[in-house]
Amino acid sequence: MVSQQNDFLKNVTREQLRQIFIGAERWSEIDPSWPDTPILRFIPGADSGTLDFFVAQVFGDSLDDLPKADLLAILTANVSAGRLRALNAERAVVERTREEILELVITEIVRPAIVESWSLTESIFQRPAIEAEVAAIPNAVMEFRSWLTWDFITSPQSSDPATAGVFTAILGSLWVTLIAFLVSVPLGVGAATYLEEFSKGSKLDGLIETNINNLAGVPSIIYGMLGLAVFVRFFGQITSGIAFGMADPSTANGRTILSAGLTLGLLILPLVIINAREAIRAVPKALREGAYGLGATKWQTVWSHVLPYALPGILTGVILSVSRAFGETAPLIVVGVSTFIVVNPDSPFAKFTTLPVQIYQWTSRPQEEFQRLAAAGILVLLVLLLAVNATAIFLRNRFSRRY
Repeated sequence: MVSQQNDFLKNVTREQLRQIFIGAERWSEIDPSWPDTPILRFIPGADSGTLDFFVAQVFGDSLDDLPKADLLAILTANVSAGRLRALNAERAVVERTREEILELVITEIVRPAIVESWSLTESIFQRPAIEAEVAAIPNAVMEFRSWLTWDFITSPQSSDPATAGVFTAILGSLWVTLIAFLVSVPLGVGAATYLEEFSKGSKLDGLIETNINNLAGVPSIIYGMLGLAVFVRFFGQITSGIAFGMADPSTANGRTILSAGLTLGLLILPLVIINAREAIRAVPKALREGAYGLGATKWQTVWSHVLPYALPGILTGVILSVSRAFGETAPLIVVGVSTFIVVNPDSPFAKFTTLPVQIYQWTSRPQEEFQRLAAAGILVLLVLLLAVNATAIFLRNRFSRRY
């Protein structure tokens, strides 16, 4: 407890200490003879042992033994008003269990510091040496930690590796990939259908085919520059949401989910077109001739026979394209993806980060703990890719059996 005038804190009783620590807001509330100034609280870290000693002496128990009421009082008195509002917005603090409040006290107030970490291999084969090193550190506690946990998946980014998570990055990746899918698949399948079924072989059609084949080999960073010039700057009023009244003109810009999704949509569009053309080309001509023989028009033949028969092959191309979009990083960095953001995106006009960018940001940090987080993030990315691909493969196989 700190006061600019600390000469009055003499012969303080244990009850007064309890009030200073968890109850009163001003010194005069405890003793009218004390100054009428706010109480400033500075909570020591877990590595010093001071907090545990203070709690044991004043409250008579350790943090693990305190009742819910005392833990709740400690939490509400020692976190900022803004942070308390954020915790209540997630879920009312008073409705949480004692174990949940204890965890909040440890993470929000005590904030234990990670002094050193070791890999799984080192923990298994060098355990005696690690235990000796831990014993030489005052008040250090050795614990086995799995970085890939449910809290890691459901928590936002944080500067503290012990509480950092990837939930915000997962939402950003899903938002961007969904927009890229909605842009590229209809345009890609439509372009492939036109070139294979309705093209007359004109010079314009030949120019379109040449451009599609060339765009498939353009480096992804070039698409990022295109997205920056077109979607972020030229169409910034639209992609930022200002044109729709959904953003503050003083702070909004075009570096949003919508710009990133449109950029990745252009990136994978040539791949969708090329794979869709191959799938349509593989449809037997006898199927078309049979439809024509029954009196079907060109459009009826394409819509009712050619496209359903080619759908499994089209979905194969979509799988490859969406997987590439999900794992892209370079175009998003150029467009303006955030490397540190803790607010979950709630619209196409929101600022965002993605899982690959989050992993890249962690790998660039020197602390070993962030390297462990990056490895856990890679595993999450692989699982999400497998889930997306498995869904697409299931749909492809289903349509293959139907047609």
